Amino acid sequence: MPYINIRTNIAVTADLKQKLLSTVSLNLAEELGKPERYVMAELSGNADLIFSGSDEPAAYVELKSIGLSETQTQPLSAVICSLLRENIGIQSDRIYIEFIDIPRKYWGWNESTF
Repeated sequence: MPYINIRTNIAVTADLKQKLLSTVSLNLAEELGKPERYVMAELSGNADLIFSGSDEPAAYVELKSIGLSETQTQPLSAVICSLLRENIGIQSDRIYIEFIDIPRKYWGWNESTF
């Protein structure tokens, strides 16, 4: 049920994309205390993205999950920023993260909802 979408203006090789997606998926499951089998992760490179008037490396991240609490957002922000900095060189002050708590009845899966 957690879904993370990372959009960045830098090119990301196929190998690096797979490594980062796997790392993000595992870390997100751990941080949220949810089974990784429910985590969906997406990464798009070469996005038309400008931040603070500059086309230096930047990212916009959406994280949607059922039961996402306000107390989880700061630790998640730290983990996500750290992963992006360490793996693709985007500085934390060049990353925006949108956290969205989705009600169970609005999250469909396996011909039903959660």
